[in-house]
Amino acid sequence: MVRNQLPTTRRRLLASGAAVSASVIAGCIGGSGGGGGDTFHFTQEQSREEQFDPVVSNDAYSFQVIQLVFDGLYEFGEDLELQPKLAAGEPTVERDGTRYIFELVEGATFHNGDEVTASDVAHSFTAPVEEETENASEYDMIESTEVIDDYQLQVDLGEDPYGPFELQTMGVTVVPESVRTEDREAFNTDPVGSGPFTFADLQENEYVEIERRDDYWDDLEPNLPRVRFEAHDDNAGRVSDIRSGNTDAIAGVPNEDWSVLENEENVTLHSAESPTFMYMAFNCNEGPTTNPEVRRAIAHSFSMSDFIESNAGNVASPMYSPIPPVVNEIWEFPEDEYQELLPSYDPEQAQSLLDEHAPDGFTPTIITPEGIRAQLAERIATRLDEIGYGADVQVLDFATLVDTYTSGNADDYQMYLLGWTGGPDPDYYLYPLFHESAAGVNQGHYYGGSDGFHQAIADGRNSADQQERYDLYEPVIREIVEQLPALPAFTQDNTMASRDYVQDLQAHPEVTRNPDLVADHANVSME
Repeated sequence: MVRNQLPTTRRRLLASGAAVSASVIAGCIGGSGGGGGDTFHFTQEQSREEQFDPVVSNDAYSFQVIQLVFDGLYEFGEDLELQPKLAAGEPTVERDGTRYIFELVEGATFHNGDEVTASDVAHSFTAPVEEETENASEYDMIESTEVIDDYQLQVDLGEDPYGPFELQTMGVTVVPESVRTEDREAFNTDPVGSGPFTFADLQENEYVEIERRDDYWDDLEPNLPRVRFEAHDDNAGRVSDIRSGNTDAIAGVPNEDWSVLENEENVTLHSAESPTFMYMAFNCNEGPTTNPEVRRAIAHSFSMSDFIESNAGNVASPMYSPIPPVVNEIWEFPEDEYQELLPSYDPEQAQSLLDEHAPDGFTPTIITPEGIRAQLAERIATRLDEIGYGADVQVLDFATLVDTYTSGNADDYQMYLLGWTGGPDPDYYLYPLFHESAAGVNQGHYYGGSDGFHQAIADGRNSADQQERYDLYEPVIREIVEQLPALPAFTQDNTMASRDYVQDLQAHPEVTRNPDLVADHANVSME
């Protein structure tokens, strides 16, 4: 499902940070922060690509702006469950889960006054594929659309259902077809949506501002008159800005600064578990780590829980399977059982297994991006050294890492550390990260699996029956935990800090929904 390797995208491989220089953007922080004026200042932790057309944009931080300018056919509520927005209710499902008929609310309008119609929704579903954008893979299961009338749309999938369709795909962000197709380039930096805010001002690589729409079609009316988004990828700079009142809220609270801000008199912290999966994968294609006993030995050699507690305890939680806990809450896979199956910290067992199954002088190469995953790699190397082995840790820039880990070559690595962010469906983790079709694309472990392993993942994608999908996925997850082609590490939290005059701000599990400024469950204001 992943076609590019951008550092941060809506559903992508997770790199370690943005490439923008702090010196470029440091002067953009502040303005009327500290509660002055009517503008709410929100400081993002990474720079935007400045693409605001939902059909084109695949950048989480541009999408944080998009989600306030546009409405979706369905949208995430407080958690990861879709709720109708432009849709009048749940779709009618026919043809064994391959046909969806959507009815739209009447009276929803775009910022230019045009009514939102079924043609606009159809265009939003099909344009990513027709235009071969980076989002094409999110919609390429759609075979055709048929506009029944202005308020009814029929969407037909291929011969097979697509399992995640009802949990995520139908939450498409809706664009006005006529305005967008008239000048797509202009639309990308001056978009027209149907959401509660309108696009106001863009100074590329500096800030983007949106303002409250006075004639919003929905009953919700934002409390905030104007919002300015700025980016500051320097952790210390963001923390300094929120402490000094130079901004109203920041995203991405560093673990080491959590307690500092927690004790700051005029600052409030916000946190929500996200659907991220940080992991260490083993080379199952060639070399010593093709042996599951070697993989188990390495997992026994260090304590993942101790590492998380000491390095990320404020902003991350342990994982015990490739399905993030916030997603597991929806599906109820037996996470406690998986935790029991994972190797616990046992250096004597680690040494015994390596002595028996690893070659003499075994010193595996671990490749990793910088940041916390590099710290984890160094912790593993230290613990292996303590039992007479060790590891060669190579910290690579993201582009080099991608080129290297997809090779499956034992001369390049035995382990690599990466992360992935998905949605509320197991498919978003199991298919791209473990199905054989993605070997060498999104994965470098080349795990062959047991008989039926890959077929079960494919069958789960091509089923609309959620119980059937559960029954297919559970043995797959259990096998991953037992055989360890990838060792689950931790899931990250979406964190924010705000000044105490900011009211009703909440962190959302989905990073693109932050800041969640106006919804049924929250309407942010400054007092």
